[in-house]
Amino acid sequence: MTAHISLGRRGEDAAVDYLVELGWTILDRNWRCREGELDIVAYDGRRHVICEVKTRGSSRFGDPFEAITTDKAARLRRLAWRWAAAHGVSGTHVRVDVLGLVTDGGGFTVDHLREVC
Repeated sequence: MTAHISLGRRGEDAAVDYLVELGWTILDRNWRCREGELDIVAYDGRRHVICEVKTRGSSRFGDPFEAITTDKAARLRRLAWRWAAAHGVSGTHVRVDVLGLVTDGGGFTVDHLREVC
């Protein structure tokens, strides 16, 4: 496993831990369909939340949120609708959040943007 993939997996695990600490229920991880993949699908007690996780080994190459372009946001929204349809959930009850994680080599700091698209 490459260091990049390992960092991404550790970041997703840390993101799940963060969401569980918030009291959220994790419904899916790495959900796939023909159009792509969702990192985490959770339920916050009121709505279903698609969580895109962006992990960086440092902030040297920019903020993790910079990776969420207009095209990426539109793709996440389409995937959110696909997940909702596959699970019998109204698309109006689904939102998309982005979790940006940066590590200093030990733990992760988590920055959480809600309702990105």
